[in-house]
Amino acid sequence: MSVRSLFQGRSSGSDASSAANDAGVIGPGDTRRRLQVLEDIEQSGIGWIWASDADGRLIYLTEGACQHLDRGPEELLGTPLVELFETDPDDPDGGTSRPLNFQLKAHNKLKDLTVRFALRKSASDVKQTWWSLTAHPKFDGSGNFCGYRGNAKDITVEYERKLVDTKLAEYDSLTGLANRHYMNKRLENILAAYKTAKRSCALMMLDLDKFKQVNDTMGHPAGDAVLVQASERLRAIIGDRGEIGRLGGDEFQVILPDIDDRGTLGEIAEKIIKIVSQPYPVEDDKRAIIGTSVGIAIAPYDGVEKEELVKGSDLALYAAKNGGRGQFRFYHADLKDEEQERQALLDDLRQALAAGELQLNYQPVVRADDNQVVCLEALMRWHHEERGSVSPDVFIPVAEESDLIIQMGEWALRQACEDALQWPKSVRVAVNVSAVQFASKSFPETVANVLAHTGIDADRLELELTESVFLGDTDATEETFKMLKSLGVRLALDDFGTGYSSLSYLRSAPFDKIKVDRSFVDSCTEQEKNSAKIIAAIVGLSNALGMETTVEGVEAFDQLEIVRSKGAKLIQGWLYARAMAQETILQMMASGEFKIEPDGPDMHRRERRSVFRRIGIIHGDHHYRAVMRDLSTTGARIEGLVGVPKGTALVLDLGAGQLVVCEVTRSKEAMIGVEFETPLVSDGAGGLVTRHRVSPYALAAAGMPLTALPDGSYPMEQLHGVPKGKPQFLEVIVGNR
Repeated sequence: MSVRSLFQGRSSGSDASSAANDAGVIGPGDTRRRLQVLEDIEQSGIGWIWASDADGRLIYLTEGACQHLDRGPEELLGTPLVELFETDPDDPDGGTSRPLNFQLKAHNKLKDLTVRFALRKSASDVKQTWWSLTAHPKFDGSGNFCGYRGNAKDITVEYERKLVDTKLAEYDSLTGLANRHYMNKRLENILAAYKTAKRSCALMMLDLDKFKQVNDTMGHPAGDAVLVQASERLRAIIGDRGEIGRLGGDEFQVILPDIDDRGTLGEIAEKIIKIVSQPYPVEDDKRAIIGTSVGIAIAPYDGVEKEELVKGSDLALYAAKNGGRGQFRFYHADLKDEEQERQALLDDLRQALAAGELQLNYQPVVRADDNQVVCLEALMRWHHEERGSVSPDVFIPVAEESDLIIQMGEWALRQACEDALQWPKSVRVAVNVSAVQFASKSFPETVANVLAHTGIDADRLELELTESVFLGDTDATEETFKMLKSLGVRLALDDFGTGYSSLSYLRSAPFDKIKVDRSFVDSCTEQEKNSAKIIAAIVGLSNALGMETTVEGVEAFDQLEIVRSKGAKLIQGWLYARAMAQETILQMMASGEFKIEPDGPDMHRRERRSVFRRIGIIHGDHHYRAVMRDLSTTGARIEGLVGVPKGTALVLDLGAGQLVVCEVTRSKEAMIGVEFETPLVSDGAGGLVTRHRVSPYALAAAGMPLTALPDGSYPMEQLHGVPKGKPQFLEVIVGNR
């Protein structure tokens, strides 16, 4: 079909038209000259004309356009438009997301629609051609659709430039990950679409612990190298399960569509923490040691809008950092603004140090062959009048973010040495040293001053260090070691076996002792683990290097038997004693001989948590109230129901949409024991949660508003619209005794 036949109109021999022609002006009835203008435009390349029939097949295309596509008209004409062209879902102009097929079937007007030429000559043909299409649907006198009439132009150069500009605007130039702008837009789009489709989406927030220290001590090029490697590790972990973005600095975000299983999310978070925390090789054969913390929020349970989910994951991240770092947390409604909470905690900690409210307790290190105490490790304790007992895992990381840790460390060093003067000279004192404190240029001078002030023998002071002290200037680290050894103090490498380059540290640093991390002792009785063999290997290595070894975390006699059999000579753990106040230590020493006999359980078992937690119990169509006394991953002990037969199927309502199917395995008076159908999973904070929760979509279908899950229970009549039946069990009131 020619352009003449395609656009053929009525001719007119009016005088006005003739006059116009005589004047060189094209009149409205001069079809011949109008067609000539269209042909001139086509041949000049200013624009191309195209048309389709009612079935969506191309029936006309300017010959110049065919040549531009390197195709003959016979290859193109008669081909469906949807086979020739496709829309780009990532149009940088933010164009319609409707596919071309939808637009054509709807007979929509097309205006500057960006499409990509889809036909390739061969599989190796990677050339991309982009067109802009504008067209109007054509209808006959009866209203029947006849096809499209329109124009097209090549926009390949401009469009590819926009793609590059968009990538620069939406991606981080250092790591190649998406940036904050892209991640915000992407999360907003996903949540809007998923709300309609009733789908879930998890959001993880993480930042790099101690990254600032890398920049400060090793320089920004080293920091950039760490960021690039951390990004690569995240890509390897997440794969195609989600999208990763760098929001700026050391902040990262991960979007995980269609994952709401908190067990799976916890496993991903633990893998991120483990792999991201491995040492990073940087310039000059140096290694940077960082960690990471992860906060997790899940839509629609923790929010249905972007702002809710981002805030929730932020709060969970702060909770993970304040809980001791290297941890993950799920968002829950009780989380406060942790930024403000952390500052308040730091202010209280400064006041506590100034007011003398911090204390040191001491945990014995015992000689395995005769139970003689040879060393006491100083552990800092803080009891706040309102907060109660604050864990060191909470307040030490807060102090490390400020200069307060140096002051606290100096106080602990001085106090421990003063206390040790009241012990027998055969008992050493061990003091933990923060990496921040160790990196201070004045640290060796501080140690020298404490030794001089207290008069304690230098070889009675043992400084416990972790691998993190090796972060930074290698020369400065070696000089600090040299100065400390010249003072005569002992050095111990703590948490040995949990890092990834400990052997190189043993080769280069003058340690007197290695402390085997308690994580190996926890699992040394499990045959499928290699922990007992690792303990034996560390003890053998230590002996070969002329060092002592202390095995930490021994809590039961079966663990004691194993570590003794592997050659451990010094043991520390609850089987002998927990950390004690100085007054208690002095009373135990009063007899003149400081021995501690082991006392504890025969067998080590995974911890079962004692709790006092009010819960709901669903049986049939009735909702009871009861109290949970003990909780483990696989079961619980519950008080408050009388007359529940063994074998009864129940559903525990733990609040916030957590329902647990279980069966009664023990029943005596008002106390029952239950076994869960599906084990609970860790919440990252030492607690247990269900993998799944009641969906807010199900609650919305029952008439409740679509919102994040509130605290509390959801009686079955809310979900199913059934009235309560007659209760089958007697409910009794339980107090917190």
